[in-house]
Amino acid sequence: MKLFITSIVLLALASCSNSQDQDLGTDDDQQIEEPVTPETELGWKDIPVPAEAGENKVWEFQELSDDFHYQAPADGKSEEFLNKWDDFYHNQWAGPGLTEWRRNHSMVEDGLLQMIAARKPDSDKILLGCITSKTRVSYPVYVEAYAKVMNSTLASDVWLLSPDDTQEIDIVEAYGATYSESAQENTSWYAERIHVSHHVFVRNPFQDYQPTDSGSWYRDGTIWKEEFHRYGVYWKDPWHLEYYIDGKLVRTVSGKEMIDPKFYTNAEEPGNSAKDTRTGLSKEMDIIINVEDQTWRSSPASGLQSDTYTPTDSELAKTEDHTFIVDWIRVYKPVDKN
Repeated sequence: MKLFITSIVLLALASCSNSQDQDLGTDDDQQIEEPVTPETELGWKDIPVPAEAGENKVWEFQELSDDFHYQAPADGKSEEFLNKWDDFYHNQWAGPGLTEWRRNHSMVEDGLLQMIAARKPDSDKILLGCITSKTRVSYPVYVEAYAKVMNSTLASDVWLLSPDDTQEIDIVEAYGATYSESAQENTSWYAERIHVSHHVFVRNPFQDYQPTDSGSWYRDGTIWKEEFHRYGVYWKDPWHLEYYIDGKLVRTVSGKEMIDPKFYTNAEEPGNSAKDTRTGLSKEMDIIINVEDQTWRSSPASGLQSDTYTPTDSELAKTEDHTFIVDWIRVYKPVDKN
């Protein structure tokens, strides 16, 4: 069953103008479906956290959570939004590949956070939205978003990242489109999967580890772009992650050889396997919600057009397909029972 918001969400982007920015405009022919909470008798705060809080522990709701039940226009965000979020990446980087994050490509309207993609005028770049939490999270913590990924070759993302960009946990990374006009090929492999993973990095010289086993691409037959789904992670400690989709445990990553086999989190001499001072996923992290055109998809190492999944102009013209929607994001900490 689906409910519809009473007002039409006006999402079309203004046509190319002399300005490099495109303002978020209106289109009376488009309508966003309001999601139905999975347990319709419960509020978003009260849906049971699927992870175990631990012996003599209970889950405590954290106020940095957000149901987006306020207005935050694309240009000039509201005070309620800015109390919790910055409408940009957590540093001044504008994004990977052909990505160009812009503050006015995120908005909150009719109770939904919306990230909207559009072509940058007279450019091959794409203007996209990105927001970062003003409060960081640290383990043990459960973070869950109720979101609808885009029908796009662009990435729809909810993730955690340390301020120094050396530790990352991906709650949802999805590429929803079943076809790429740019590559002229079927992309259902991606549309059927959610990337649930983590990274540890050495920044100089740059080195990146993430698990590459098949379990890091979760598949159960769902086409993820078609509905809202709950995507969550329980960051239990530096060496243990549990990933949940729609309340179901879909992946567990645990132990030093899964979290950091390359010794990149060494407190001393990162990457030196002869001296084990690994700390694992131990740093505070920002919550980031964004859309991006990642380098490996927009500028692949092969340089071949057939390997390029960046959206075409005709694909980007379909604004509804290129809007990532988040209904809510909630955060819980395990605390002692009274």
